[in-house]
Amino acid sequence: MTDYLSRIGNLIRDARKHRGWTQTQLADVLSTSQSAVNRIEKGHQNLSLEMIARIGEALDSELVSLGTVGPTHLRVTGPTTLSGSIDVKSSKNAGVALLAASLLNKGRTTLRKVARIEEVNRLLEVLTSIGVQCTWLNADNDLELVPPAEFDLAAIDVAAARRTRSIIMFLGPLMHRRDAFELPYAGGCDLGTRTVEPHMAALRPFGLEVKATEGSYHATVSRSVAPTRPIVLTERGDTVTENALLAAALEPGVTVIRNASPNYMVQDLCFFLEKLGVRIDGIGTTTLTVHGRTEIDVDVDYAPSEDPIEAMSLLAAAIVTQSEITIRRVPIEFLEIELALLEEMGFVYERSEEYVAANGQTRLVDITTKVSALHSPIDKIHPMPFPGLNIDNLPFFAVIAAVAQGQTLLHDWVYENRAIYLTELTKLGAAVKLLDPHRVMIEGPTHWSGAEIVCPPALRPAVVILLAMLASKGTSVLRSVYVINRGYEDLAERLNSLGASIETFRDI
Repeated sequence: MTDYLSRIGNLIRDARKHRGWTQTQLADVLSTSQSAVNRIEKGHQNLSLEMIARIGEALDSELVSLGTVGPTHLRVTGPTTLSGSIDVKSSKNAGVALLAASLLNKGRTTLRKVARIEEVNRLLEVLTSIGVQCTWLNADNDLELVPPAEFDLAAIDVAAARRTRSIIMFLGPLMHRRDAFELPYAGGCDLGTRTVEPHMAALRPFGLEVKATEGSYHATVSRSVAPTRPIVLTERGDTVTENALLAAALEPGVTVIRNASPNYMVQDLCFFLEKLGVRIDGIGTTTLTVHGRTEIDVDVDYAPSEDPIEAMSLLAAAIVTQSEITIRRVPIEFLEIELALLEEMGFVYERSEEYVAANGQTRLVDITTKVSALHSPIDKIHPMPFPGLNIDNLPFFAVIAAVAQGQTLLHDWVYENRAIYLTELTKLGAAVKLLDPHRVMIEGPTHWSGAEIVCPPALRPAVVILLAMLASKGTSVLRSVYVINRGYEDLAERLNSLGASIETFRDI
């Protein structure tokens, strides 16, 4: 019993730290004391299911689930050699942005091959609650969205909204439909923090003012206010750029957005808005010029492009297991830096001629990996805004560096706590040294061995641990994998299709 309480305590502690909360902040939300939270995290406090559920809701982490169908844990038998071919699925981040963008359109929106992941499911629950008819059309994950004449924001599914950080992208579209409205937001996402204030700064020129009280955004719109000069984003963030685009789409006249992100999900949003009749100049650059419309009422059919982060996940799986596989439909424009760095480290692969994605814009290739002897790069590995190495792809270089000869320094300067979770690879045999909250030193090659690990609350490090387990000798267990299901669709089953041995199971 004590062992399980300790595991639960560690899980709660990790989820709290990932959210950036102190024990006191969590205690305030739970209406308890800091000392009680301290006892819980040390495994010295008996917990009811109700309290575990309350903590999970506060931290947006599935600590316990009852009556659900999906897997809770993964059991991995290794080492594995993968073979065969696999298609990259559509972009999760683009799909989320397009769901928000559908709120702009009074007509029918059909999205093709949408990533059927937990993040998308939560947004669909929110959309359904406010009156949008959301229908999965077939086994290919085509999705139809039909809006009501008026959104019923009073009926919004608060629980679902609080479980997705993407709800903030509803601000841009909804400001054109209401002069005042409220949106629930995930706890801990306060105004003034890095993740939120850039959105507010981007939307104020359109007349939107937001106050945050009691876990809700209280938004008011002044119709007399419109951008009079270019909007300069203080942060070249993907979702910030998307929110500005969503606001500009229904702003009559011309809006110029500078320091915009040209990343893959932003480009997909731009291509979708163009199909809605919004002209956008400068797609793929850091300056976007949006020719807004007064109304959008069209039946539109759009296929978001493939996900470069999933493609990188599959590349890392092949490298760490020393496997030859073919990864089809790779969006090459958004992986060129990663592949150039891998080539520098000794990675050998073949790639096909380029062809065009279903959106008619994104360039795709097929990549066949070869068994390669990797060595550490000369310089440190660090992410940059596109066209640099993708911030979400950096963690995959931790497991790649672990199989390379020599020392590799990873500098994850964007996130405050994410690099810490990469040290979990040491439990599988890797030599990962945390230098500070942003930097890890990794020395390879690694002789992997199986272990049982509780899934960290950060998506990409969680997948990195799973990939290392594929190469580990014996049986490994990755517990509480909800965070992986938020960002990946059927990842375990798809790796099994390449020859992995991953079993999904739940505790009784």
